[in-house]
This record gives sequence, C-alpha cells and structure tokens, in this order.
Amino acid sequence: MAKVVYIDQDECIGCESCVGICPDVFAMDDGAGKARVVNPDGAPEEQIQEAIDTCPAQCIHWE
Repeated sequence: MAKVVYIDQDECIGCESCVGICPDVFAMDDGAGKARVVNPDGAPEEQIQEAIDTCPAQCIHWE
C-alpha cells in the first residue's frame, strides 16, 4: 500500500514552507489561511518527506 500525505488542519499554522518545497503537492487555502494537499502524487516521496521534516508545526503526515 502506497503512502499518502495529509495535513492535520487543526495543527497547520499557514507558514507556507510545504508549498515552497512542493508546490505541485501543497497549496494554500486562502479562506482558511492553511495549507492543503492538492495532488498527493505531485512530487517524489523524498521531496514530500523534506516538506514534512521542514514543517515547524509538524502537521504533515503519511497515512
């Protein structure tokens, strides 16, 4: 079973670091002021893992 990335919306602080690292995977929800996953297959796992590791709120996870 492949890993799928998700963001815990309750924990996201809207810093946009994930969007900067993986703009094809993450985007900002301007209404909520938080990031969301728009294409979980939009980048290699290693790049998504970098976004996970860089997140200051530690709200991005693998499912």
